[in-house]
Amino acid sequence: MINLTTTYAGIELKNPIIVGASNLVSNIDNLKLMEDSGVAAIVYKSLFEEQIQLERLELDDSLTEYGERNAEMISLFPDIEHAGPSEHLMNLRLAKESVKIPVIASLNCVLSETWLDYAKQLQETGVDALELNFFAVPKDSKLDDNKIIAQQLDIFKALKKSISIPVSIKLSPFYTNILNVIKQFDQEGVSSIVLFNRFLQPDIDIETESHVNHFSPSGHDENLLALRFAGLLYGNVNTSIICNGGIHSGKDIAKMVLAGAESVEVVSTLYKNKISYVATMLKELTIWMESKNYKTLGDFRGKLSQSKMNDPFIYKRAQYIDILQKSSEVFKKYPLR
Repeated sequence: MINLTTTYAGIELKNPIIVGASNLVSNIDNLKLMEDSGVAAIVYKSLFEEQIQLERLELDDSLTEYGERNAEMISLFPDIEHAGPSEHLMNLRLAKESVKIPVIASLNCVLSETWLDYAKQLQETGVDALELNFFAVPKDSKLDDNKIIAQQLDIFKALKKSISIPVSIKLSPFYTNILNVIKQFDQEGVSSIVLFNRFLQPDIDIETESHVNHFSPSGHDENLLALRFAGLLYGNVNTSIICNGGIHSGKDIAKMVLAGAESVEVVSTLYKNKISYVATMLKELTIWMESKNYKTLGDFRGKLSQSKMNDPFIYKRAQYIDILQKSSEVFKKYPLR
Protein backbone atom coordinates (compact mmCIF):
# COMPACT_ATOMS: atom_id res chain seq x y z
CA MET A 1 0.00 0.00 0.00
CA ILE A 2 1.49 3.33 -1.10
CA ASN A 3 1.65 6.02 1.61
CA LEU A 4 1.87 9.56 0.21
CA THR A 5 1.78 11.44 3.53
CA THR A 6 4.26 14.28 3.95
CA THR A 7 4.50 17.71 5.60
CA TYR A 8 4.34 21.43 4.97
CA ALA A 9 5.68 23.72 7.70
CA GLY A 10 5.38 20.84 10.15
CA ILE A 11 1.73 20.21 9.25
CA GLU A 12 0.99 16.64 8.19
CA LEU A 13 -0.49 16.36 4.70
CA LYS A 14 -2.16 13.35 3.08
CA ASN A 15 -0.04 13.82 -0.06
CA PRO A 16 2.49 16.34 -1.46
CA ILE A 17 0.12 18.42 -3.65
CA ILE A 18 -0.63 21.93 -2.39
CA VAL A 19 -2.55 24.45 -4.47
CA GLY A 20 -0.49 27.63 -4.58
CA ALA A 21 -1.86 31.14 -4.14
CA SER A 22 -4.00 32.22 -7.10
CA ASN A 23 -7.45 33.46 -8.06
CA LEU A 24 -8.57 29.83 -8.42
CA VAL A 25 -9.12 29.73 -4.66
CA SER A 26 -11.48 32.72 -4.67
CA ASN A 27 -14.44 30.47 -5.48
CA ILE A 28 -15.81 28.23 -2.70
CA ASP A 29 -16.93 25.62 -5.24
CA ASN A 30 -13.35 25.46 -6.55
CA LEU A 31 -12.06 24.89 -3.03
CA LYS A 32 -14.43 21.98 -2.50
CA LEU A 33 -13.51 20.50 -5.89
CA MET A 34 -9.83 20.77 -4.97
CA GLU A 35 -10.46 18.86 -1.77
CA ASP A 36 -12.55 16.22 -3.57
CA SER A 37 -9.86 15.81 -6.25
CA GLY A 38 -7.24 14.99 -3.62
CA VAL A 39 -5.45 18.28 -2.92
CA ALA A 40 -3.69 18.08 0.45
CA ALA A 41 -3.67 21.81 1.32
CA ILE A 42 -4.54 25.19 -0.16
CA VAL A 43 -2.63 28.46 -0.06
CA TYR A 44 -5.22 31.24 -0.22
CA LYS A 45 -4.45 34.11 -2.58
CA SER A 46 -2.10 36.77 -1.21
CA LEU A 47 -3.07 39.82 0.75
CA PHE A 48 -1.00 42.67 -0.68
CA GLU A 49 0.24 45.91 0.86
CA GLU A 50 -1.60 47.84 -1.87
CA GLN A 51 -4.95 46.44 -0.70
CA ILE A 52 -4.19 47.45 2.87
CA GLN A 53 -3.15 50.98 2.00
CA LEU A 54 -6.17 51.36 -0.30
CA GLU A 55 -8.55 50.48 2.52
CA ARG A 56 -6.84 53.01 4.77
CA LEU A 57 -7.28 55.63 2.03
CA GLU A 58 -10.93 54.66 1.73
CA LEU A 59 -11.38 55.08 5.48
CA ASP A 60 -9.73 58.50 5.33
CA ASP A 61 -12.08 59.47 2.50
CA SER A 62 -15.12 58.48 4.55
CA LEU A 63 -13.92 60.44 7.58
CA THR A 64 -13.29 63.60 5.55
CA GLU A 65 -15.95 63.27 2.88
CA TYR A 66 -17.76 66.47 3.89
CA GLY A 67 -14.62 68.59 4.29
CA GLU A 68 -14.13 69.48 0.61
CA ARG A 69 -17.69 69.62 -0.72
CA ASN A 70 -18.67 72.67 -2.74
CA ALA A 71 -21.15 73.75 -5.42
CA GLU A 72 -18.77 73.00 -8.31
CA MET A 73 -18.05 69.35 -7.45
CA ILE A 74 -18.61 66.95 -10.37
CA SER A 75 -19.03 63.84 -8.18
CA LEU A 76 -19.66 63.12 -4.53
CA PHE A 77 -17.96 59.71 -4.71
CA PRO A 78 -14.22 58.94 -4.34
CA ASP A 79 -12.40 56.93 -7.03
CA ILE A 80 -12.11 53.73 -4.99
CA GLU A 81 -12.78 50.58 -6.99
CA HIS A 82 -11.04 47.67 -5.28
CA ALA A 83 -11.81 45.73 -2.12
CA GLY A 84 -9.37 46.05 0.78
CA PRO A 85 -8.19 43.62 3.45
CA SER A 86 -11.48 43.48 5.38
CA GLU A 87 -13.16 41.62 2.52
CA HIS A 88 -10.04 39.48 2.03
CA LEU A 89 -10.05 38.43 5.68
CA MET A 90 -13.75 37.61 5.56
CA ASN A 91 -13.34 35.49 2.42
CA LEU A 92 -10.32 33.73 3.91
CA ARG A 93 -12.36 32.80 6.97
CA LEU A 94 -15.12 31.41 4.73
CA ALA A 95 -12.53 29.44 2.74
CA LYS A 96 -11.15 27.89 5.91
CA GLU A 97 -14.63 26.92 7.06
CA SER A 98 -15.58 25.39 3.70
CA VAL A 99 -12.93 22.62 3.60
CA LYS A 100 -11.36 20.16 6.03
CA ILE A 101 -7.85 20.23 4.55
CA PRO A 102 -5.30 22.80 5.80
CA VAL A 103 -5.67 26.35 4.50
CA ILE A 104 -2.59 28.58 4.45
CA ALA A 105 -2.72 32.37 4.33
CA SER A 106 -0.34 34.33 2.10
CA LEU A 107 0.96 37.81 2.86
CA ASN A 108 2.93 40.22 0.67
CA CYS A 109 3.80 43.54 2.30
CA VAL A 110 6.38 46.31 2.31
CA LEU A 111 6.23 48.12 5.65
CA SER A 112 7.39 46.32 8.81
CA GLU A 113 4.36 47.36 10.84
CA THR A 114 2.03 46.14 8.10
CA TRP A 115 3.62 42.67 8.10
CA LEU A 116 3.10 42.33 11.84
CA ASP A 117 -0.39 43.81 12.01
CA TYR A 118 -1.88 41.72 9.24
CA ALA A 119 -0.05 38.52 10.15
CA LYS A 120 -1.99 38.67 13.43
CA GLN A 121 -5.27 39.36 11.63
CA LEU A 122 -4.69 36.50 9.20
CA GLN A 123 -4.03 34.15 12.11
CA GLU A 124 -7.34 35.16 13.67
CA THR A 125 -9.22 33.77 10.65
CA GLY A 126 -8.30 30.26 11.82
CA VAL A 127 -5.79 29.40 9.07
CA ASP A 128 -3.30 26.61 9.70
CA ALA A 129 -0.14 28.45 8.62
CA LEU A 130 1.14 31.67 7.09
CA GLU A 131 3.27 31.97 3.95
CA LEU A 132 5.31 35.17 3.61
CA ASN A 133 6.32 36.45 0.17
CA PHE A 134 9.69 38.16 0.40
CA PHE A 135 10.78 40.03 -2.71
CA ALA A 136 12.59 43.31 -3.24
CA VAL A 137 12.53 45.09 -6.60
CA PRO A 138 15.86 46.95 -6.96
CA LYS A 139 15.13 50.67 -7.18
CA ASP A 140 18.23 52.28 -5.70
CA SER A 141 21.76 51.32 -6.75
CA LYS A 142 23.08 52.76 -3.47
CA LEU A 143 21.06 50.34 -1.32
CA ASP A 144 23.24 47.60 0.15
CA ASP A 145 21.82 44.15 -0.55
CA ASN A 146 22.80 43.02 2.96
CA LYS A 147 20.45 45.62 4.38
CA ILE A 148 17.56 44.13 2.38
CA ILE A 149 18.27 40.66 3.74
CA ALA A 150 18.72 42.00 7.29
CA GLN A 151 15.37 43.80 7.08
CA GLN A 152 13.62 40.63 5.89
CA LEU A 153 15.19 38.62 8.70
CA ASP A 154 14.11 41.22 11.25
CA ILE A 155 10.54 41.13 9.94
CA PHE A 156 10.47 37.34 10.14
CA LYS A 157 11.90 37.23 13.68
CA ALA A 158 9.45 39.85 14.95
CA LEU A 159 6.52 38.17 13.21
CA LYS A 160 7.44 34.71 14.50
CA LYS A 161 7.29 36.05 18.06
CA SER A 162 3.89 37.68 17.53
CA ILE A 163 1.91 34.72 16.11
CA SER A 164 1.65 31.05 17.05
CA ILE A 165 0.91 29.34 13.72
CA PRO A 166 3.76 27.97 11.55
CA VAL A 167 5.43 30.50 9.26
CA SER A 168 6.95 29.61 5.89
CA ILE A 169 8.73 31.87 3.45
CA LYS A 170 8.32 31.93 -0.32
CA LEU A 171 11.45 33.47 -1.78
CA SER A 172 12.45 34.77 -5.16
CA PRO A 173 15.66 33.32 -6.64
CA PHE A 174 17.13 36.81 -7.12
CA TYR A 175 19.65 36.87 -4.30
CA THR A 176 23.43 36.88 -4.75
CA ASN A 177 23.66 33.72 -2.62
CA ILE A 178 20.20 32.26 -2.07
CA LEU A 179 21.67 29.31 -0.16
CA ASN A 180 23.14 31.62 2.45
CA VAL A 181 19.87 33.56 2.78
CA ILE A 182 17.90 30.35 3.29
CA LYS A 183 20.48 29.15 5.84
CA GLN A 184 19.94 32.35 7.84
CA PHE A 185 16.17 31.91 7.84
CA ASP A 186 16.66 28.25 8.77
CA GLN A 187 18.74 29.26 11.78
CA GLU A 188 15.92 31.58 12.87
CA GLY A 189 13.44 28.68 12.79
CA VAL A 190 11.43 29.14 9.60
CA SER A 191 8.95 26.26 9.24
CA SER A 192 9.49 25.76 5.51
CA ILE A 193 11.01 27.42 2.46
CA VAL A 194 9.12 27.59 -0.85
CA LEU A 195 11.29 27.58 -4.00
CA PHE A 196 10.49 29.92 -5.76
CA ASN A 197 8.08 32.80 -6.07
CA ARG A 198 7.03 33.45 -9.65
CA PHE A 199 6.24 37.11 -10.26
CA LEU A 200 4.46 38.58 -13.24
CA GLN A 201 6.85 40.77 -15.18
CA PRO A 202 6.09 43.98 -17.08
CA ASP A 203 5.81 43.67 -20.85
CA ILE A 204 5.60 46.13 -23.75
CA ASP A 205 3.19 46.16 -26.69
CA ILE A 206 5.29 47.56 -29.55
CA GLU A 207 2.21 48.43 -31.65
CA THR A 208 0.56 50.63 -29.02
CA GLU A 209 3.92 51.48 -27.42
CA SER A 210 2.49 50.90 -23.99
CA HIS A 211 3.08 48.67 -21.01
CA VAL A 212 0.86 45.60 -20.71
CA ASN A 213 0.27 43.02 -18.02
CA HIS A 214 -0.74 39.48 -18.79
CA PHE A 215 -0.88 36.09 -17.10
CA SER A 216 1.47 33.48 -18.51
CA PRO A 217 1.24 29.95 -17.06
CA SER A 218 4.53 28.37 -16.07
CA GLY A 219 6.23 26.09 -18.57
CA HIS A 220 7.22 22.51 -17.80
CA ASP A 221 10.96 23.24 -17.80
CA GLU A 222 10.61 26.03 -15.24
CA ASN A 223 10.75 23.48 -12.42
CA LEU A 224 14.47 22.89 -13.00
CA LEU A 225 15.51 25.94 -10.94
CA ALA A 226 13.57 24.73 -7.91
CA LEU A 227 14.91 21.21 -8.46
CA ARG A 228 18.52 22.46 -8.46
CA PHE A 229 18.21 24.31 -5.16
CA ALA A 230 16.13 21.61 -3.49
CA GLY A 231 19.00 19.25 -4.33
CA LEU A 232 21.56 21.65 -2.90
CA LEU A 233 19.58 22.34 0.28
CA TYR A 234 18.51 18.83 1.23
CA GLY A 235 20.54 17.60 4.19
CA ASN A 236 21.99 21.06 4.83
CA VAL A 237 18.98 22.76 6.45
CA ASN A 238 16.48 21.69 9.09
CA THR A 239 13.50 23.38 7.45
CA SER A 240 11.30 21.54 4.99
CA ILE A 241 11.70 22.31 1.30
CA ILE A 242 8.68 23.04 -0.91
CA CYS A 243 9.06 23.31 -4.70
CA ASN A 244 6.96 25.62 -6.84
CA GLY A 245 6.81 26.52 -10.53
CA GLY A 246 6.46 24.35 -13.61
CA ILE A 247 5.20 21.27 -11.75
CA HIS A 248 2.60 19.83 -14.09
CA SER A 249 2.51 16.07 -13.49
CA GLY A 250 3.03 13.24 -11.05
CA LYS A 251 6.43 12.62 -12.62
CA ASP A 252 7.40 16.22 -11.88
CA ILE A 253 6.49 15.64 -8.24
CA ALA A 254 8.66 12.51 -8.16
CA LYS A 255 11.61 14.55 -9.51
CA MET A 256 11.21 17.19 -6.82
CA VAL A 257 11.05 14.60 -4.04
CA LEU A 258 14.13 12.82 -5.42
CA ALA A 259 15.93 16.17 -5.20
CA GLY A 260 14.76 16.68 -1.60
CA ALA A 261 11.34 18.38 -1.56
CA GLU A 262 8.72 17.59 1.09
CA SER A 263 5.83 18.78 -1.06
CA VAL A 264 5.00 20.96 -4.07
CA GLU A 265 2.77 23.90 -4.92
CA VAL A 266 0.86 23.84 -8.20
CA VAL A 267 -1.23 26.42 -10.06
CA SER A 268 -0.59 26.54 -13.82
CA THR A 269 -1.36 22.86 -14.38
CA LEU A 270 -4.80 23.41 -12.82
CA TYR A 271 -5.49 26.28 -15.24
CA LYS A 272 -4.32 24.15 -18.17
CA ASN A 273 -5.81 20.78 -17.20
CA LYS A 274 -8.63 21.72 -14.77
CA ILE A 275 -8.73 21.17 -11.03
CA SER A 276 -9.77 17.52 -11.29
CA TYR A 277 -6.38 16.78 -12.90
CA VAL A 278 -4.95 16.54 -9.39
CA ALA A 279 -6.33 13.00 -9.19
CA THR A 280 -4.40 12.10 -12.36
CA MET A 281 -1.18 13.54 -10.91
CA LEU A 282 -1.57 11.49 -7.73
CA LYS A 283 -2.27 8.34 -9.73
CA GLU A 284 0.79 8.95 -11.90
CA LEU A 285 2.98 9.44 -8.83
CA THR A 286 1.59 6.27 -7.22
CA ILE A 287 2.18 4.16 -10.36
CA TRP A 288 5.78 5.39 -10.57
CA MET A 289 6.39 4.59 -6.89
CA GLU A 290 4.95 1.10 -7.35
CA SER A 291 7.23 0.50 -10.33
CA LYS A 292 10.23 1.42 -8.16
CA ASN A 293 9.01 -0.51 -5.09
CA TYR A 294 8.81 2.64 -2.98
CA LYS A 295 6.21 2.52 -0.20
CA THR A 296 6.56 6.08 1.09
CA LEU A 297 7.92 9.41 -0.12
CA GLY A 298 10.58 9.13 2.55
CA ASP A 299 11.96 6.05 0.80
CA PHE A 300 13.34 8.21 -2.00
CA ARG A 301 13.28 11.79 -0.71
CA GLY A 302 16.66 13.38 -1.32
CA LYS A 303 18.02 10.24 -3.00
CA LEU A 304 19.44 12.39 -5.81
CA SER A 305 20.34 15.42 -3.70
CA GLN A 306 23.84 16.89 -3.55
CA SER A 307 24.38 15.39 -0.09
CA LYS A 308 23.72 11.87 -1.39
CA MET A 309 25.73 12.10 -4.62
CA ASN A 310 29.40 11.19 -5.04
CA ASP A 311 29.79 13.74 -7.83
CA PRO A 312 30.34 17.15 -6.14
CA PHE A 313 29.62 19.04 -9.36
CA ILE A 314 26.28 17.53 -10.38
CA TYR A 315 24.30 20.57 -9.17
CA LYS A 316 26.91 23.10 -10.24
CA ARG A 317 28.71 23.47 -13.60
CA ALA A 318 28.83 19.81 -14.61
CA GLN A 319 25.69 19.93 -16.78
CA TYR A 320 26.99 22.89 -18.79
CA ILE A 321 30.38 21.29 -19.38
CA ASP A 322 28.72 17.99 -20.26
CA ILE A 323 26.54 19.67 -22.87
CA LEU A 324 29.57 21.38 -24.43
CA GLN A 325 31.41 18.08 -24.62
CA LYS A 326 28.42 16.42 -26.28
CA SER A 327 27.57 19.28 -28.63
CA SER A 328 27.29 16.88 -31.60
CA GLU A 329 24.31 15.20 -29.91
CA VAL A 330 22.68 18.59 -29.37
CA PHE A 331 23.07 19.46 -33.08
CA LYS A 332 21.49 16.14 -34.05
CA LYS A 333 18.41 17.00 -32.01
CA TYR A 334 18.36 20.67 -33.07
CA PRO A 335 19.99 20.86 -36.55
CA LEU A 336 21.12 24.28 -37.69
CA ARG A 337 19.82 23.64 -41.22
